[in-house]
Amino acid sequence: MEVVNSMFQEIIEFFVTVIRYTPKFIPGVIMTLKLSVLSILIGTIFGLIGTLLKFSQRKILMKIIDAYITVVRGTPLLLQLIFIFYGLPQIGITFSAFVSAALGLAFHSGAYIIEIFRGAVESIDNGQREASRALGMTKWQSMRRVILPQAFKRSIPALGNQFIIAIKDSSLASVITMTELLMLSKQFVAATYNVFPIFFIAGCYYLIITAVLSKALQLLEYKLKVNEREMKDVKSEKIVQVLWRVRSTKGN
Repeated sequence: MEVVNSMFQEIIEFFVTVIRYTPKFIPGVIMTLKLSVLSILIGTIFGLIGTLLKFSQRKILMKIIDAYITVVRGTPLLLQLIFIFYGLPQIGITFSAFVSAALGLAFHSGAYIIEIFRGAVESIDNGQREASRALGMTKWQSMRRVILPQAFKRSIPALGNQFIIAIKDSSLASVITMTELLMLSKQFVAATYNVFPIFFIAGCYYLIITAVLSKALQLLEYKLKVNEREMKDVKSEKIVQVLWRVRSTKGN
């Protein structure tokens, strides 16, 4: 009976702690969202620029991008954040904790986004490049108007995974004094000594954020597929109309 009562008291204490501290995580959630959105945007820009440079056919630029990817993939994100926040000030370059975290996460994500875009671009049939060049487009016009729009559609699932990873990686910003979800969790645990309910709340918030992002990306992917099907239907209808006119002309 005592064991049952003890378990019942622990369950009550768990829910009381969860209800009490859930609203207190809101500032950390907002900071995590700001950090994640900014790092994803900057990382995507890094990735797009890096992809264009990688396909520039200039060996120096290609080697610089390859070196960037090698460094990022070969070193831990935690080390990169520490280097930006604690290492760069040693040579006179100082950033705030927020800017350091955003740049570090963007720098890290950008390398993986380059590889995502590269694979998507290379998956586009080479005939489309030749057709666009035959129409008088330059190499960059062909890339911007023909290749990249299709590559972006194909890369959405992989980009979605990378964006979710970036949100979860934002928890590492706590090591450079960023007061986001994980830092708040540590502070609340130190104040209450209730480890499980506090980290349970943090985990729920991360789960909600990533679930919302996943759903938004699924809707975007579905929307792009619908538009692509509609364009194919319009093209097919126009082809049928042309063939019907040709037949009618021959019949007359």
